[in-house]
Amino acid sequence: MELILLERVEKLGTIGDIVSVKPGYARNYLLPKRKALRATEENKRFFEAQRAHIEAENQKRREAAAEQATKVAGKAIVLIRQAGNTGLLYGSVSSRDIAETLSEASGVAIAKSQVVLDRPIKSLGLYTVRIALHPEVVETITVNVARSHDEAELQAKGVDVTKEAEEVEEAPVEETAEAEAAPEAAEGDEAAEA
Repeated sequence: MELILLERVEKLGTIGDIVSVKPGYARNYLLPKRKALRATEENKRFFEAQRAHIEAENQKRREAAAEQATKVAGKAIVLIRQAGNTGLLYGSVSSRDIAETLSEASGVAIAKSQVVLDRPIKSLGLYTVRIALHPEVVETITVNVARSHDEAELQAKGVDVTKEAEEVEEAPVEETAEAEAAPEAAEGDEAAEA
């Protein structure tokens, strides 16, 4: 299906490009979101007549997004979540969670659709997440997922908190084994004395 793009679409094209896409992508995403028009002769004439207006509107939205980008750029947010000792979360971090926390931290209204997650966040750690404020304005932020604010500070310094938790667990196991062996040795000594 051939379409005329009304705005820049990542990995597809820019304003005014005539692109060929699969019908489902066109029907379910590009056309309902008004990112494109069908490439008919009538729509081509309409687009050429409105091209200056469409580009001017896009320029205004891009400038507004660039202003917001200065407030968002390089931000680091902390999300406190419950997790097991191995670092796996009980659940996952969604784009909505990131959008709400970033909106509070930066004072800029961020929609969950503007948060671009390459893969779901299902474990503790530091993640780089892209925020698409406009198709042409994309900033990156750091998301620190931790069990507590203390762990978040350690992770920010580069400490792997899951390895430390494993070391702490291993130490008591060794001490317990030694303590259990000591009473058995003492019983053996008492039997030898009798």
